[in-house]
Parts: sequence; C-alpha cells; structure tokens
Amino acid sequence: MAGRFLGKTLATVSLSVALASVTLKSLGRCSIAACSNSFSSCGFHLNSNMMSGSDGTKENSHNKARTSPYPGSKVQRSQVPNEKVGWLVEWQDYNPVEYTAVSVLAGPRWADPQISESSFSPKFNEKDGHVERKSQNGLYEIENGRPRNPAGRTGLVGRGLLGRWGPNHAADPIITRWKRDRSGNKITHPISGKNILQFVAIKRKDCGEWAIPGGMVDPGEKISATLKREFGEEALNSLQKSGAEKRELEEKLHKLFSQEHLVIYKGYVDDPRNTDNAWMETEAVNYHDETDCALCLVACLLVVLKGEHDVSSKRD
Repeated sequence: MAGRFLGKTLATVSLSVALASVTLKSLGRCSIAACSNSFSSCGFHLNSNMMSGSDGTKENSHNKARTSPYPGSKVQRSQVPNEKVGWLVEWQDYNPVEYTAVSVLAGPRWADPQISESSFSPKFNEKDGHVERKSQNGLYEIENGRPRNPAGRTGLVGRGLLGRWGPNHAADPIITRWKRDRSGNKITHPISGKNILQFVAIKRKDCGEWAIPGGMVDPGEKISATLKREFGEEALNSLQKSGAEKRELEEKLHKLFSQEHLVIYKGYVDDPRNTDNAWMETEAVNYHDETDCALCLVACLLVVLKGEHDVSSKRD
C-alpha cells in the first residue's frame, strides 16, 4: 500500500506447482491458501476460509482481526472466543473497545468523517459517489448507523486505522513466471517433479512477513489501474536505477498489465486492522509473464534479494 506502509524488500519467490497451471486456471480460489502460512502479509492474509459461519464455529477463520494490541497502538481488544464470533450467537455482555486512530480522525482525503457528523450521510451497500461501499461478499448489516463486519465480532468498534466505514477495498497483483535455467528450459522441483512457478513478493519491514505488493483502490479508480499503479510504485521504489532504466521497466510492466489476466480471489481479508465497523476486502489478480520480460528486469534490478525460497504447494 503505497504511502501508508513502512518500507519493503522486493524478492522473487518460487512455488512448486502442477504443469497444468500454466494458464493458472487450475489454481482457482484457493491458490493463495497454499502459501498463506509462509507468505502472508500483515494486511492481506488471503485464505479460502476467511468468512466464519453465522454461528461462528470455524476455528481457523477471522483470527488476525481479533489480535491485540491493535496495530500501531497499545489498544487491547475485548477478547472474542471462537464460539462468540458470529453475530447470530447471542452475547448480551459483549462490550467491544472503541478506537479510531488519530491519523484517521485528522480527516485525510482517503478517510470518511465520523458517523456522528451531520454532513456525512454514507450510502452503505451501494456505490456512494466515487466511493465503493458495496461488499464483495454481498449485503452487510447496518446497526445504529454503523456497518457490521460480515465475518463477525472483532472486539473493537470504530475504524482503527482504516479510512472507510464498512469495506475498505484493495487490489493485489500476483505476477508470475516459470522458473527457468540459463538455456530457458523450465525447472522442475526435485521432489514433486512439478514445474516451479515464481511470483513477486515483498517482505514488509513493519512486521517481517511476506506479502503480495498491493494497495488500496482510490475512489473512482478501476481495479486494473490500481493493480498496475501499486505494483509499479512498489517495484520501482525498491530500485536504485536511473530514470531511463526505470522508464524501460515501466514499458515492460505496461505490456504485462495489458494482457489477459485471471481473478484469483475476491472478498473479505482477515486483517489485524479490521474492526466491527470497518474491514479489508481485496481482489487478487494474476498476470502471468510467459516471456519473462518484466520479472527478469525486476529480479536483476533488486536493491536487496534475500534469496529464492522454494516451498511445496500442496495440491488437491
């Protein structure tokens, strides 16, 4: 998320995948889940089981959204046990902490006003001017004028560090290529025998976790524009090269982002910044670099390359 996160290290990461994934159509919605444990971001931990059921019984969903202290603060959430996450579970003693960061209350252009302000009348569950307030998971409830997190209780109300009441939309570009030897032949994993698919990841300096280089969707901006802008900014900002060299990379990236792509995941994100009234959603899109032009340049111009990490991807 350009401008709203601390520095990052860019790297090329490898996954062992099936040969049939060359078009990535076989990856489906769960493609990110295979590497989420090793390469999750503090903000974008993509998982096919993010949404807890209305009875709140899923053990491994909606976890980061209940962690304390809240990011960037010493605020402790009210504890929410697994069995009390779902809104349909009666909990009369539920007493969440109220918190909205000072940086959000200061009224930056990317943030909503407080609900209590008389001039603020948001149109939840629909397009509100240039602001998209629809959720990718369908309709969400409004209670006492505030939107309610569709995944359940988090132990904290308000907006925390998030600018929008309700869904805060992001976009994550997953840029891939096949790992090849110097002769251009695809390299297979020594154990699985499957071709190795590489993707670009960033290592966040604020939490030390691996992440997809994505960011927030600006009001009125198309997802495709966000994907290109965020990847370009985060990749180019990691390079110490001349203007001419960066322009060459920009041209390669423009070509890459102009080709056919595949939506891997759309929906709720289990994020430590989420609250009962504001939450992260993302659209993760794959662009496959079959010619190896853009990623080759990125890989060669890295400021810091921590090394290549091969992880086995468990396939169904």
